[in-house]
Amino acid sequence: MKAVTSLTNPTVKAVRALHLRKERDETGLFVAEGLKNVTEGVETGHAPKILMYGREAADHPLLKAAVQATLAVRGEVIEVTPDILAKVSRRDNPQAVVGVFAQRFVDLDSLDPGRAECWVALHRVRDPGNLGTIVRTADAASCGAVILVGECCDPYSVEAVRATMGSIFAVPLAKASETEFAAWRASWPGSVVGTLLTADVDHRRAEYRKPALILMGNEQQGLPPDMAALPDVNVKIPMRGRADSLNLSVATGIMIYAATA
Repeated sequence: MKAVTSLTNPTVKAVRALHLRKERDETGLFVAEGLKNVTEGVETGHAPKILMYGREAADHPLLKAAVQATLAVRGEVIEVTPDILAKVSRRDNPQAVVGVFAQRFVDLDSLDPGRAECWVALHRVRDPGNLGTIVRTADAASCGAVILVGECCDPYSVEAVRATMGSIFAVPLAKASETEFAAWRASWPGSVVGTLLTADVDHRRAEYRKPALILMGNEQQGLPPDMAALPDVNVKIPMRGRADSLNLSVATGIMIYAATA
């Protein structure tokens, strides 16, 4: 362990660079802010590669556990100044602990449908806040995985990770092209349920034969025709007020709990 006060320190510069997707893609690393998130990582078997903390957090027992986990995998532990924490997190009021972790994606073929009642697939989701909130909801409902289909935003961006509130470590993530997903879906043993504004079936009356796979479209366009052809049934969530649609993360949460009721 060591103390660092300079913004030009190589480790500090490397962590700051992880705000860029290009750097995350090249290194396979991501940033998780806050002692709660870092602890979630440690407790689910994800030891930090780099652990940065402010002096005010030094004596916290959860930080000490995170330090031990980091050192056990030969990671780097450094005490830093508030200015460094602010630059690393790009926030005026930064968290006192920041961890750098390895990204983890699982292969579609490794997923066991029998492991959970509900699974979530997202087609070309664009907003990292939505994606992070969906991962958090999937964790709360004990979903098997979140599958990213097509060109999606990065689940390991700082914004998405913040929105997961630590669930980024608990929910398996998979990536697939539209073609790969369609081929994999063909052998799905339960119901595949999509959502469309033009659907005739109320989401509360659909059959969610377990394990249910919920397929959601993106924020602007919903499911395009080729993806809307994949579910066994497409449903709609009724709009009773003036709003003609729901936020994607809210709609996905409603579908998840309908499927697990």
